[in-house]
Amino acid sequence: MLVNGVLSVLAGITGIAKDDVYARLGDYVYKFNLTTWGWVHLVLGVVVAVTGWGVLKGMDWARGAGVGLAAVSIVAQFLWLPYTPLWALVSIALGMFVIWALCADGPAADRSGAGASGKGGSGAGGPGGADRPGAAPGL
Repeated sequence: MLVNGVLSVLAGITGIAKDDVYARLGDYVYKFNLTTWGWVHLVLGVVVAVTGWGVLKGMDWARGAGVGLAAVSIVAQFLWLPYTPLWALVSIALGMFVIWALCADGPAADRSGAGASGKGGSGAGGPGGADRPGAAPGL
């Protein structure tokens, strides 16, 4: 998320500074002014980058915000398709991966990792599980 946010900021600055950097490929239903798109990418990129930093720091708020912002970023990249089709497709795939990664990872309590299995609790055998020396499995 952090890298995607920084790259969106750079794309936004490019769209704001020079309207003629990006050329539209073909006719597209969603036509917007490139300066407007530059501001959209700049603001969205800053928010995504800050949220990505929060995810890296393990902040609980950043996980939910990250899923929502990744979805918004996917929609923005879809609308950005006629200007940079290859990069928009890469960003869409990256956004989908970010959503999957944030949703597949367990809550913060599970990531603290007590026990040999790396999961929360006392390990693979549950309470009083088999990760204690001399304990029978399942007891």
